[in-house]
Amino acid sequence: MPTYSALTTLSEKDSAEALAEAMENFLPEPTGIGCFEIEDGSGRYEVGVYFEEEPNEVELALMAAIYGAKPFAVSEVPETDWVAHVRRELQPVEAGRFFVYGSHDADKVPDGCVPLLIEAAMAFGTGHHGTTKGCLMALDRLDRAGFKGKRVADIGCGTAVLAMAAAAIWPDPVIASDIDPVAVDVAAANVAANKLAGRVDCVEAVGFGHPDLMARAPYDLIFANILKGPLIDLAPDMARFTALKGNVILSGILNSQADEVVSVYTKAGFRQLSRDEIGEWTTLVLQRDQ
Repeated sequence: MPTYSALTTLSEKDSAEALAEAMENFLPEPTGIGCFEIEDGSGRYEVGVYFEEEPNEVELALMAAIYGAKPFAVSEVPETDWVAHVRRELQPVEAGRFFVYGSHDADKVPDGCVPLLIEAAMAFGTGHHGTTKGCLMALDRLDRAGFKGKRVADIGCGTAVLAMAAAAIWPDPVIASDIDPVAVDVAAANVAANKLAGRVDCVEAVGFGHPDLMARAPYDLIFANILKGPLIDLAPDMARFTALKGNVILSGILNSQADEVVSVYTKAGFRQLSRDEIGEWTTLVLQRDQ
């Protein structure tokens, strides 16, 4: 059965979210709707809608006009076995002492590393993206410098690869959260696959909005590998929930956005310890000094 995508862009977040919400009542009924900031520093937002039947382009044009969006670009999505595709493309990644791999590469795990198994079907956030790799390298560097995290949180955890990395090298339990319930289920499955059950707790939360997250604060270390906008919005809570002299590892930041994020966090009481660029992405390590 073919799948159709309809994509458009808008300059205002509120308008993009309103259009995405309105598309829930569109006919034919969409099978999926997404709304997110485009990661190119432009400040624009994309709304993507997916259908099992070809949508009426005149009606789509009307919806775009109502919400001030560019005309929808409609196309048929080719059928792809994405798990097989990712398995072919997904090569093991080394980030410091960490080795991120799929089960199809289990025979390649080197001696002396900290292995982190992420299946191809759950490949987002595996370490192959520069943001995740940067966070793992920053964690490895902190540990080698003598820092030991006793209270660690991974906010916006995705596959929970960062939470698992911390739990694999330090004895205390780690808490991982995500706004998406599917991501929380994926995280829990990865935790079990890596034999870290009881060492990483996975919860659904917006920011720090979960009783377990608040009860364990303040944190020695917080990961947040998300996007610039949410990172900036989280800055006050990051300061609130990070212990004095505690660290945060932030990524999901384009190189061109890093100065703005540092500025906001500096005003919130943090100072920059390190900044690393991998491709177009920056990873920041900041310490709360105030």
